[in-house]
Amino acid sequence: MIRIYDTMARQKVELKPVEEGKIRMYVCGPTVYNRIHIGNARTFMSFDVIRRYLKWRGFDVTFVQNVTDVDDKIIKKANEEGCSAAEVAQRYTDLFVEDMRRAGVQDPDVRPKATEEIGTMIELVQKLIDEGHAYEAQGDVYFSVRSYGDYGKLSGRNVDEMEAGHRELRAEGQGLEDRKRDPLDFALWKAAKPGEPSWESPWGQGRPGWHIECSAMSHRYLGLPFDIHGGGADLCFPHHENEIAQSEAAYGCTFSQHWMHSGMLQIANAETGEVEKMSKSLNNFLLLHEALDIVRPEALRMLMLQTHYRSPLVFGDQRLSEADAALTRIETAVKNADWWLANAQAEGAQAQAEATESLAASVAKARESFTASMDDDFNAPEALGAVFALVTELNGAVGASNASVEGVQAARDAVVELMDCFGIDVTSAAAGEEGADYPDAVLELAASLAGFQGTGKADAVQALLDARAAARKAKDWATADGVRDGLTGLGFVIEDTPQGARVTFGA
Repeated sequence: MIRIYDTMARQKVELKPVEEGKIRMYVCGPTVYNRIHIGNARTFMSFDVIRRYLKWRGFDVTFVQNVTDVDDKIIKKANEEGCSAAEVAQRYTDLFVEDMRRAGVQDPDVRPKATEEIGTMIELVQKLIDEGHAYEAQGDVYFSVRSYGDYGKLSGRNVDEMEAGHRELRAEGQGLEDRKRDPLDFALWKAAKPGEPSWESPWGQGRPGWHIECSAMSHRYLGLPFDIHGGGADLCFPHHENEIAQSEAAYGCTFSQHWMHSGMLQIANAETGEVEKMSKSLNNFLLLHEALDIVRPEALRMLMLQTHYRSPLVFGDQRLSEADAALTRIETAVKNADWWLANAQAEGAQAQAEATESLAASVAKARESFTASMDDDFNAPEALGAVFALVTELNGAVGASNASVEGVQAARDAVVELMDCFGIDVTSAAAGEEGADYPDAVLELAASLAGFQGTGKADAVQALLDARAAARKAKDWATADGVRDGLTGLGFVIEDTPQGARVTFGA
């Protein structure tokens, strides 16, 4: 049984799909007027992990994420750059997709754009008017908040208290448009202004409000009710509250079965050590593509996994370094296991049987712990603990004299599979380009000590090991020590194992 924290219920509840075996998810996408920042990325990467895990657990998942490609911010950007809003939107949509793929986030099954769904939105707005939940005013159309009795049920806000707040704003001269019947009402359709993109509608030329697009798109591509609606905590009010109101008022049924929100991202000040809200004014604003220029995507994902998706995540250089080191530990275990499996020699049958049984128990325990943690509101930090426990067992097996091929293979494969569930391929570093981790200097060393004349760095290292083995057999200790000392000088060490000598990184 999978339990999730439902924002609407304000507690953990059992995930009960509308249709058995299937999960339909909608996660609010970007407004494409700039590259996304790492705070946005935290939300998208969190729900990518949730989606991957649900698929791993056997669900048929349909994942929809919209693109808001018409908005005040896009129009402002276009005016600043002297181009059309459509050009700005397309450029940053392409860059968003590029950044997401670079970060290892899977493409959604459907990625609808607001400008391609205008007809669907107009139909929904007209339905709300017909049902008495919306009204036209001088080319604008507004949703009547008080016509929907459950307004505020997601965020827990009281309509009367919200109205009092609006009265205070009006007294300060910051009131809303007089054309609204109620200051709480929000725009479903905006009348066209000179120089702005617009579309023909029953109420004249105009463009959709922000909130209406998600209601229209989710209904079209997922149907109602669907299973999970997700987004950042900052979208809970008013965006998601408004989505619920307009959707349930129009269709007379539950909008989404469950609501999930990811926590905000904070920045660790490198000088003071204090945690700050990410802000341009504090000069700590970091775009995703900038972060990926200084850290590999897998390490960034690892950092995200180390904090529960609902909790605030602290981002900083030290935490990135720690996440990279933790990931390297897993990759190294897989790399060592692959080398051991490629060079394993048969041991006693009884010893191998015992070792296989022991590792099989460790694998089963790790899988059980991993699943239990992720079933408990996708607790990735605890699930990572299960992976690291198995990594410890794997490292011990590879270093043992009675290790079994079957046991090591099973443990190695389990580590790879569980990390893949997080969207991290720990075999890429283990495999990589043959010899890519070796410096060019190994070619010169192999040429001088082993007579090597090739160009492959991995082949050069193997030639050095072969030369050392031959020298030790001939008791030519000077040559053997020369190979060892030469590799040590390049930052490597030679390990002599029952499966033969191997070169590893120095401590």
